[in-house]
Amino acid sequence: MKIKAFKVEGMTCSACANRVERVTKKLDGVQSSVVNFAAETLTITLDENLVQTNSIKTIVAAAGYKLINLEDAQGKTIDKVKPIRQRLLFSIIFVIPLLFVSMGHMLGFPLPESINPMISPVPFAFLQLLLTLPIMALGYKYYTIGLKNMVSLNPNMDSLIAVSTLAAIGYGCFGILKILQGEVEYVMHLYFESAGTILTLITFGKYLEAVSKGKTSLAMQSLMKLVPKTAVIFQSTSEKTIPIDEVKVGDIVIVRSGEKLPVDGEIIEGSAAIDESMLTGESIPAAKNIGDTVIGASINKTGFIKYRATKVGKDTAVARILKLVEDAQGSKAPIAKLADTISAYFVPIVMILALIAASAWLLAGESTIFALTIFIAVLVIACPCALGLATPTAIMVGTGKGAENGVLIKSGEALETAHAIQTIVFDKTGTITSGTPTVTDIQPIGMTEDFLLTFAASAEQGSEHPLGMAIVQYAKSQDLTLKKLSAFKTIPGYGIEATIDKHYILLGNQPWLYEKNITIPEDVIKTAETLADNGKTPMYIAIDNEFKGLIAVADVIKPTSKAAIEKLHSMHIKTAMITGDNKKTAEAIARQVGIDTVFADVLPADKANTVKNLQALGQKVAMVGDGINDAPALVQADIGIAIGSGTDVAIESANIILMHSDLMDVATAIKLSQATMKNIKENLFWAFAYNILGIPVAMGILHVFGGPLLNPMIAAAAMSLSSVSVLANALRLRNFHA
Repeated sequence: MKIKAFKVEGMTCSACANRVERVTKKLDGVQSSVVNFAAETLTITLDENLVQTNSIKTIVAAAGYKLINLEDAQGKTIDKVKPIRQRLLFSIIFVIPLLFVSMGHMLGFPLPESINPMISPVPFAFLQLLLTLPIMALGYKYYTIGLKNMVSLNPNMDSLIAVSTLAAIGYGCFGILKILQGEVEYVMHLYFESAGTILTLITFGKYLEAVSKGKTSLAMQSLMKLVPKTAVIFQSTSEKTIPIDEVKVGDIVIVRSGEKLPVDGEIIEGSAAIDESMLTGESIPAAKNIGDTVIGASINKTGFIKYRATKVGKDTAVARILKLVEDAQGSKAPIAKLADTISAYFVPIVMILALIAASAWLLAGESTIFALTIFIAVLVIACPCALGLATPTAIMVGTGKGAENGVLIKSGEALETAHAIQTIVFDKTGTITSGTPTVTDIQPIGMTEDFLLTFAASAEQGSEHPLGMAIVQYAKSQDLTLKKLSAFKTIPGYGIEATIDKHYILLGNQPWLYEKNITIPEDVIKTAETLADNGKTPMYIAIDNEFKGLIAVADVIKPTSKAAIEKLHSMHIKTAMITGDNKKTAEAIARQVGIDTVFADVLPADKANTVKNLQALGQKVAMVGDGINDAPALVQADIGIAIGSGTDVAIESANIILMHSDLMDVATAIKLSQATMKNIKENLFWAFAYNILGIPVAMGILHVFGGPLLNPMIAAAAMSLSSVSVLANALRLRNFHA
């Protein structure tokens, strides 16, 4: 099975989206088909042995829409606002004189005798028709698409508009015939201005909708702007500027101070301070030297570098982020199925209701004009656009806002599920802690700290144990000069022994030094026990069989871990930690950050089972991890959250990625999910409420009790504004703050 994505042209409402989904799902070899009306995309999972892309495009074209490969659409800036704005302006140019001619005399405006309805009824009627025809021509797609869908028994919003305006214009033409036959009373009931105004108001709504839709993808646009358009590469003995699309893996790229890096790569010459805040969230530029990896779209603050391109095009870090956000924005949340189901049946039901209402008023003795007013008002007010926009627009803005905050949410389903999380399970190493052991305490006896550290680090030079390597790294960071080893031996499970400058060095755990008959002072043992209770690993050092002190090493807790756990507790979310470490060390770490539950001595293969056991208790569980051994648990959890600095396997397995590798972003992801779900529910409520209230009013329920009728022009304005109000509400998510 392969996943393909397309841009869909020609959709005007959620009924169109449902139509594209239905026709594509009928094809053999299509496993799933999802259309996002707001993003105007089709994501289809298919077996290419059974169905080809051309077959999909053909059947969608037969339904009245056009598919474009998403890759072809990307990078092309299509201004969808401009053509609608032009159509709107030309419509206004004709609708203003149309309204003046048709209604001016009722408002006391003088009309020339040549078009005065009382004096010249025929020119008066024909002028209105002539002013209406250009507005119809400008909105020709309402008729071509709407009537085509009517014939295929799949009516959509365009069908409602086409039928209602054609009914008005048809009645107006009938009125002209009657006027020509001498029945001049028809001059006051032509309905051309209703048709022209409805078309103009709907175009106005479409214009506002297009403007709002453009704003939903601002996060994507800002990400795209990060990448430079060109790159300077080194060829033979000279430099050459080429478009970024032409950079190949292996090319030597040159970046000077103040310039953006075009692609990912590895430095081969020079050094620089690189601002990677767009990806890591770290505001301080990172020092980069030969052999270091650099990321495309980051900024060279100071220095000059040459680097070999290792990832270009769609493989760069920024391109992968864009792809994740695009996929999320094109996906559907489960809650969207409700709106989809309703809108699929909505348009035909509305048409039936319009016919029933018009017929009922005729049977009740009302005039044909009265019944026509009812018929048109019901068709115009009941457009399902607001329903179709309610969910996808909120998801588009929500996932975009997440990307701005360094939280990549892979799907609408993940965005919806995250708001209901009750328990979050954290991996310890590399998630709560930094994942890199470091020296935390030095307690020398009879010598300085530097002298003890020098001997310990010199002895550990031959060790590959993480704790030994941490001591060596720390000594180097203190600018200490290490001594030469003349002998070295590792005793697994105990420690090391080495010879340095004819001094015999022992470095290891307490039982081993006792075995070597080394006496350790009682106060040092108590200190070591306290260090161990705090999750640190004390290592004892003897020089020439005399105890000289201890060095403690620990995988230190990340600076924001404690604050992140406190934030989650304030949101009434339980926390747990899962680790392969012993219970004592695990509980020490848990105590320091405030974790509720500890699962220690857990084998990597059992992490997923631990998550499953929590789910069996009825909990909605999220798992946060960074390693390969976390992948099964990330998949098992209701929501898998991967640390951005973690392994590719963990990132692929997760639903949400924290690009800044900051646990505070776990709370951000959940709060964003909560805000988005609240927004979606508000949108759906208003979309449903609008139709539940608007349709009965349009059918004349108020008139039954002596109230007014709903003018079709007001109905058109209300319909357009309902879609705009849903979009405006979704855009409020842009103000989200964690």
